[in-house]
Amino acid sequence: MADEVTSILEKMNLTSEEEEIIEIPEEGRKEGMESCALSLIGKFLTCRPFNRRVAITTLKRAWGLEDGVQMIEVGTNLFQLKFQTEFAMDRVLKGGPWSFDNQVLLLTRWKAGMTAGNVRFDSVALWVQIWGTPFDLVSPRIAETVGSRLGSVVEVEKKQKFEGQSYFMRVKVDIPIVKPIRRGAFLAGSNGKNHWVTFKYERLPLFCHFCGLLGHDLRHCAHYFAATKNDREVICQYGDWLKATGGRTRSPPRRKYE
Repeated sequence: MADEVTSILEKMNLTSEEEEIIEIPEEGRKEGMESCALSLIGKFLTCRPFNRRVAITTLKRAWGLEDGVQMIEVGTNLFQLKFQTEFAMDRVLKGGPWSFDNQVLLLTRWKAGMTAGNVRFDSVALWVQIWGTPFDLVSPRIAETVGSRLGSVVEVEKKQKFEGQSYFMRVKVDIPIVKPIRRGAFLAGSNGKNHWVTFKYERLPLFCHFCGLLGHDLRHCAHYFAATKNDREVICQYGDWLKATGGRTRSPPRRKYE
C-alpha cells in the first residue's frame, strides 16, 4: 500500500496548495499519541472469510476484557486494539497465539507513524516442543539454541532443579510466516552422531499440508494446484502430526538417517 501511494504521487503534478506541509499543533499531536499509546495492531492470517463481529467478541471474552479493550477495524482485516492498562496489553501480546476458528491473530505493538499501508506482520509466536532429544542434550540452553534456528526466541521453559527428564523441551519462538514451518532438525550429539529431533507446535493455526506455510490450506495453495495438474499424484510432506496435543503427541513419519 505504501509503495502504491509513492507510485501515485510520483505521477501526480501537485498544486502549490497540495505541496503545503500542514504543521500539527503540539496539543493535537499529544492527544493522538495518548490515544494510541496502549495499542496493538492486529491482523488475522487467513485465506478464509470470517465474521469479524463474532471474532472480536470471542477474543474479548477469551482475554477477559469485554469492557477493557476496544478492537477497531482500521483497514481490510486490520484492527487496532486499544487497552486501558499496559498490564492488559502486555498480557494479550505475550499470552498468544490467539486465534478465531483456527485463524491466528498476528499482533504487533503500535509505533508512531504507523498506517494501514505500512504496518508489517512478519512472524507469529508459537510454543515449539522438541521431541526425541538425547537425554544428555536436554537443557534450557540447548532448547534456546534450537529455537534460534527457527526464528527469534521469545521464551524458554526452564527445567526445575531435581525435575525428572521430560518427554520434550519447550521454547517459544517468533516463527517467520514467509517460510514453511520446520518439521525437525539434526542435532550434533555428544557421541559424534547426528540425532534427528521432531518439532511439534502448540496451538498451531491454519497451515498448508503441501507447502508448509501458515495462513492457507490445500484448497488455497497455488503450489498444490500446480503439482496436481494432469491428475498427478503428490504426497503432502506436512500434516496434523505437527500439532502438539498436550503430553504425548501423534508420531510423525519415520525419517531414515545415518
